[in-house]
Amino acid sequence: MTEPIALDVHTHLIPINPARLEGLAGVAWDSASEVLSLDGHEVGMKPLFRPAALLDWMAQNHVAHAFVSVPPPTYRQHLRGDAARQWVAYLNDELAAIAAASGGRLTALVHLPTESPALAAEIVAESGPRGLRHFAMPTGTGDERTLGSDEFEPLWHVLDDLAAFVFFHPGECADGRLTSFYLGNLLGNPYESTVALAHLVFAGVLERHPRLTPCFAHGGGMLSAVAGRWQRGYATRRPGLDTGRRAPDEVFGQLYVDCICHSEAAAIAAEAVVTPEHVVFGSDWPFPMGLVAPHEQLAGYAAERRRAYLTTNAQGLLARIARGHN
Repeated sequence: MTEPIALDVHTHLIPINPARLEGLAGVAWDSASEVLSLDGHEVGMKPLFRPAALLDWMAQNHVAHAFVSVPPPTYRQHLRGDAARQWVAYLNDELAAIAAASGGRLTALVHLPTESPALAAEIVAESGPRGLRHFAMPTGTGDERTLGSDEFEPLWHVLDDLAAFVFFHPGECADGRLTSFYLGNLLGNPYESTVALAHLVFAGVLERHPRLTPCFAHGGGMLSAVAGRWQRGYATRRPGLDTGRRAPDEVFGQLYVDCICHSEAAAIAAEAVVTPEHVVFGSDWPFPMGLVAPHEQLAGYAAERRRAYLTTNAQGLLARIARGHN
């Protein structure tokens, strides 16, 4: 018997509205081949453009509800000013339209452009009065700035005021050493998430904004492997660490992560850091590095752990978001 899945926090779609795309610089949609060109990079994974395919997959796998966000190829973090505003407005408007047409099965995660934190803060401020409290953002900025930088503080403030859910997803890793062996994904993605987590922890972002509900893709990257090291660095007052702030292990419990760890041992390690109740189901649909055959891929996990990820923990997360506070 296929177990029900209450929530999938990690699915992707790229909305296609040909009429609006025609007016956007650097963007070209080929309807015949179903290929989207973004700044010369072709995206041809057909399911990304087909909301019906996601809904069919959800029905086949007994997924009751899914949070849907745009994937990294759409981040276009080089954009600034009006070009960035126009592109992000397109993504958010059209993704919201897809969710509205889903019969309540999808929640669109409002995309926040971390390369333009002031614009991201504006988007959040405009979203609150419309009842929107679900967001997604890249873990990086496309340059050397970090999520712990002072210019991000207004963004964290408005997100905290909304008691928002924020899904963090890695973008492109700039390390040239990772161009071989698919390491940009296999190693770069978890690395990027871990760097973002380090800045949120050590810059005090999580401590200052306890109403925020952050959820990280891919089991939180490498957090479970380095959490003890971070705590040791804090305990021994390593240079550059502000030990007047709360210790890392005192804020880890604010985090949620999806269960895309690809081994039960790795998932257990994530549980040990963020608490067992804060590991929730994510599929990364339609990407093959995710849990696109969830019942098959999680079949070997302990039944109680699988039940927690698929149902109990998701229900707890949804209740927390609905309450609007910790």
